[in-house]
Formats: sequence, structure tokens, C-alpha cells
Amino acid sequence: MMRIVDIIYSLPDMLVIILLSVVLSNVLQFKPDSFLAGMGSNMVSLFIVFGLLYWVGMARLIRAQILSIKENEYILAARSIGAKPGHIIRKHIIPNCLSVIIISTALQIPSAIFTESYLSFVGLGVQAPMPSLGSLANSARGGLQSYPYKLVFPALMICLIVLSLNLLGDGLRDAFDPKLKK
Repeated sequence: MMRIVDIIYSLPDMLVIILLSVVLSNVLQFKPDSFLAGMGSNMVSLFIVFGLLYWVGMARLIRAQILSIKENEYILAARSIGAKPGHIIRKHIIPNCLSVIIISTALQIPSAIFTESYLSFVGLGVQAPMPSLGSLANSARGGLQSYPYKLVFPALMICLIVLSLNLLGDGLRDAFDPKLKK
């Protein structure tokens, strides 16, 4: 499985996102009265593409964390008293991996927001009835000479959202880091 992760990780993300979003938006067809039809095929294809690509970094981190945790003394102690592997996984390994999962998720969300905004800006992301900061910036680009403030607000919001989520991820990393606790 890690070889598949390495292959996906070696591909350029933006190229794969653009190719898969174009292909999936043309392939996906929904019934007109369904919930997914209201969201639009571009938005559903972005969810699928982000789901296919953003798990690989987290998989590598979690694998490294598990390999590190299973060498600790308390795992050896649990094995020596006869604990079953399922019990060791539930009680020792998963709780110690949760911090890595939370931090990795908090730090990947800004990347996904920025990528979605970029794709919407170039016209491959979320389409017109659905709101997106990238599509707002793209529509403001046409009147840049007359109304430059229309581009400032979406760009400022993208920056503030990405910055705040990055700071949240850094704060979570500091909060969950056992080396920083006194």
C-alpha cells in the first residue's frame, strides 16, 4: 500500500487535480432532483479529487507515527501481559496517533481551500450559482480598472482564512506536542 502512496505522492498535485476535475465533471451525471445535482458536478468532482490526493501525506505521517509507537516500552508491556493486538491498537496506538491526524487535517485544510480558490479562479472549480472566493476574484478581474476594491475583498478573505487555519494548526501542534509540556 505504501508503494501506491509513493506513486500518488510523486505526481504533481495541481496537474492531477486539474486533469481529474475536468474528466470527472464531464463524466459525473446526476438525477436533476438529487442533492448532488444541486451542488454541481464540478464541486462533487473536486471533493472526489481532494479525497483521492490529500490522504497520501497523512498516510505517510500516520505510518511513521505507528512505527515509532509500536517500539515503545508500554506496547511491549501490554504484549507481555497478554493483551490482544486489537486491544493494543484501540487503547495505545490510536489514542497516540490522534494528535497527528488532527494536526495534519488542520494543516491540510488551508491547502485545499487555496487549491479550490485557484481552480475556481481559472474556471475549473465551483461554478456560478455556488459561491467561491476564487470565482468572486475572477469576476472582479473584469472590472479591475474601474473597481479595484472588488478584487481586494476576495483576496483578503482567502489570505485571512488560510492564515487563521494555519495558525490554528500550529496551535494544535503546540498543544498536542508532549515535548513542550512542563
